[in-house]
Amino acid sequence: MELADRYGVEMTQVALAWLLTKVESPIVGATKLHHIEGAARSLDLQLTADDIRYLEEPYVPHNLSGVMAVNKPVMTEDPVWVTATSNK
Repeated sequence: MELADRYGVEMTQVALAWLLTKVESPIVGATKLHHIEGAARSLDLQLTADDIRYLEEPYVPHNLSGVMAVNKPVMTEDPVWVTATSNK
């Protein structure tokens, strides 16, 4: 909220501006015109390195679960979804 207030934008615009520092093309769901307009305005918001550190500071890494947990650089066995597909 602090960054949104500082920049005079909505929190969703700050979130999208941060996401754009991580990925090239975020997937944005929109059901109303103002959702699309807000997403487009986030392209103009340039977060500083300090802003990004501020946003990421509370993050605590955690163990992955599900599909992401078995997604390793070197797979020693077929993941569950491959095994399930080959059994058909």
